[in-house]
Amino acid sequence: MKEGCVATALSWIVLSLAGCLPFFLSGAIPHFPDALFETISGFTTTGASVLSDVEALPHCMLFWRSFTHWLGGMGVLVFLLAVIQMTGGSHMNLMRAESPGPSVGKLGPKVMYTARVLYLIYIGMTMIQIILLLCGGMSLFDSLTTSFGTAGTGGFGIKNDSMEGYSPYLQWVTTIFMILFGVNFNFYFLLLFRKWRQAFRTEEVWGYFGVIAAAIAIIMWDIHSMVGDFGTNLKDSAFQVASIITTTGYSTVDFDTWPATARTVLVILMFIGACAGSTGGGIKVSRFVILLKTVHHELKSYLFPKSVTKIKMDGKPVENETVRGINVYMITFLAIFAFSVVCISFEGHDLLTNFTAVAATFNNIGP
Repeated sequence: MKEGCVATALSWIVLSLAGCLPFFLSGAIPHFPDALFETISGFTTTGASVLSDVEALPHCMLFWRSFTHWLGGMGVLVFLLAVIQMTGGSHMNLMRAESPGPSVGKLGPKVMYTARVLYLIYIGMTMIQIILLLCGGMSLFDSLTTSFGTAGTGGFGIKNDSMEGYSPYLQWVTTIFMILFGVNFNFYFLLLFRKWRQAFRTEEVWGYFGVIAAAIAIIMWDIHSMVGDFGTNLKDSAFQVASIITTTGYSTVDFDTWPATARTVLVILMFIGACAGSTGGGIKVSRFVILLKTVHHELKSYLFPKSVTKIKMDGKPVENETVRGINVYMITFLAIFAFSVVCISFEGHDLLTNFTAVAATFNNIGP
């Protein structure tokens, strides 16, 4: 496992250094640190950018910029596991180190089979989105790059106004697919092999959709006085909620002008993130579900000391090792987050800027 973690970390560094060369050598981004920042932002599907005018880039650079999202969304090493026949070693350790979430398992008898199934689902969903965007009148280049950013939940736009200039139909298609790519891909695997009961018992997916519905309702209520009609209100609220909780980062409105309650909900969604086993970032819904169950379990044990209960997820007991791992993850997350805010504060910005800048990059969101 140690070797798997080290190999994964070093691979990301080397791939980022190689991936920034097209930007640097072509002169599209002449400064190497800027080119490296843009590439790391692409591969990690963060979507933060050093570019103030993305439309000035040539199409080949815009394509590569968006394609880094698509590669990084499922994970570069998962892609390599899918296409390269490796011999020797424990491939599962690479998969565990690469994949987000509290626990990772094989969907099939071999890791290579698992990686290929995941990528077939990933490619299929990307193709469907491209076709739907083309049906809405979007050009092929725009459809490809937008779909790459949506599938990887990265959000690199090819327009300076992100998604604001596109039609409501195209915005709705992007909204739906942002949400779909934030779902645990195990859920799609179960649906693909007609394991309906097991698929619809996934508590994380229900929790994910529940959070999205609640956030949209709160934001719609909070901004109703600023928006002319119900349809526009629903579209803008749904788009921004989907964009933030899946850590995609596309935008159709300047949500910094929204009331404090709406912006607070968006900041909370930054931390919650998408489902484990999806292309989204953030802490992950499954971790929050297990944390809430842990709190309930501890309170119940305190009130009823003689009761013997197990924390369960999807009807199965959660191992103590998994619960301990989530607790350690949360402590580490908070410690690194606080340290990062302190480091950024030396730049002289206000607390809100420091906090949200770290939240946007640490959770791989971007805006």
